[in-house]
Amino acid sequence: MPKQRKTKGRMQLHISPSLRHVTVLPGKGVREFIKVKVASRKLSYRMVFYFLLFLTFMLRFVFVLTAMETIEGCVGKRLGPKIFGRTMEPTKVPEEIYRILEEAEVKIPRFGSDAPDSLEEFLAEMRSSKSDAKTFALRLKALVTLLEQKTRIAKIQEFLYRHVASSSIPKPLHCLSLRLAAEHSTNAAARAPLPSPDLVPALVDNSRRHFVLASDNVLAAAAVAASLVHHALGPSSVVLHIITDRKTYAPMQAWFALHPLAPAVVEVRGLHHFDWFARGRVPVLEVMERDREMRSQFRGGSAAIAASEGEKPVVVAAKLQALSPKYHSIMNHVRIYLPELFPSLKKLVFLDDDIIVQADLSPLWEIDLQGKVNGAVETCRGEDKFVMSKKLKNYLNFSHPLISKTFNPEECAWAYGMNIFDLDAWRKTNIKDTYHEWIQKNLELDLSLWQLGTLPPGLIAFHGHVHIIDPYWHMLGLGYQENTTRDDAEKAAVIHFNGRAKPWLEIAFPQLRPLWTKYIDFSDKFLKACNIRP
Repeated sequence: MPKQRKTKGRMQLHISPSLRHVTVLPGKGVREFIKVKVASRKLSYRMVFYFLLFLTFMLRFVFVLTAMETIEGCVGKRLGPKIFGRTMEPTKVPEEIYRILEEAEVKIPRFGSDAPDSLEEFLAEMRSSKSDAKTFALRLKALVTLLEQKTRIAKIQEFLYRHVASSSIPKPLHCLSLRLAAEHSTNAAARAPLPSPDLVPALVDNSRRHFVLASDNVLAAAAVAASLVHHALGPSSVVLHIITDRKTYAPMQAWFALHPLAPAVVEVRGLHHFDWFARGRVPVLEVMERDREMRSQFRGGSAAIAASEGEKPVVVAAKLQALSPKYHSIMNHVRIYLPELFPSLKKLVFLDDDIIVQADLSPLWEIDLQGKVNGAVETCRGEDKFVMSKKLKNYLNFSHPLISKTFNPEECAWAYGMNIFDLDAWRKTNIKDTYHEWIQKNLELDLSLWQLGTLPPGLIAFHGHVHIIDPYWHMLGLGYQENTTRDDAEKAAVIHFNGRAKPWLEIAFPQLRPLWTKYIDFSDKFLKACNIRP
């Protein structure tokens, strides 16, 4: 230690040679002192952390300034207050751009024009030319418009591809029908009557639970039937009436004859087997023929729809869906004739062929419909706002005075696919005639009242005759969205793959498809022969 200087009455300060200690001596001659230890010259982790944090903040600040300077270079404007000696006026660029776009006539760019194709190209152009605000705004508008056009075309192409995929019959399903038809012609067991003669009385026994399934898809019908019987607590009380068309009757008969679901009772009938349908005048058949001709002339086919300019993608999707073959199939209209097709029954549950049953449905017969005809799940209330947001305005054209003066657009819609019908109450109404009348009106008005399928006329015909049941009984939307999780879907009694992504198609949503495939035995010889796999 160097010598200490003692000066009476004065405070003394002593600093060690290592610069790590400072000693303060009070100046009153008292040997009191304060020793202060100075931190090491080594940096601590905490100091490094705070330094990096400060550096990060400064880098982001510099980045913002650089970006502002770049934009200023493009449009020649100052964007903010004075920072680091820069005089910056209050922001005026957005207002200037809006004014230019409102006053200038913006030419809509076309493919192949000189509009920038990407954001990178736009920024490079602006940096190189140092354009003024007007050029900046117009070129930015051209870029955005061109990108919107590309997005629209991509969406429409997706809808068109899905339409083609969902409308055509996959080769494996076609193979299955052909093999079963051949089996029906060569194998007596495949022609066994369904049901057997001793079970025929069950077909009109109102103490049993009657279900009706209308389908021309053997594989789909097999999955529905298997799931229904599997979950029934009393399968011996289940009677399943399967209705199909003439061309599918032999394959459908062969499948259920060779794959019995005992103790449940299964009946397979073609529409040509129903006396009422065969001998009577069926207005919907005439309507379907006219509807087919009208749609072909009115819309010009799927290619014309996809090529239309200015049409929103959602509208294009709706028009494409209207061309789906299912909407030209009598199987889609069968439900409106249930009281005539089953004159001895009082109550039944109607099932679409794109549903899966996951619970015992016998409690449906205990629901008091309060004099109504149709027990259905409404589709405008629920946690899933995308699926459960459908009102009458989503299906009917309220810009037409005939619709607007008759119905309330905010009224909740309800779902086809799993409905319990009180046939006795139905027979006291004019539901069928109303259905025919409105379909006829829609044809006469060039399909301007609605565009999609049988649900819109069904909403009209059953208007005032619907009793809302708990949504647990019917979950919708598994064929047109994948937001529904598998866990949520498994909690519903019936799940419905309504939409284009049917579970038997390759475009089905992979996380939801197992809910359907679990009821198909892919080791079956007919399925293996046709290369039908999970």
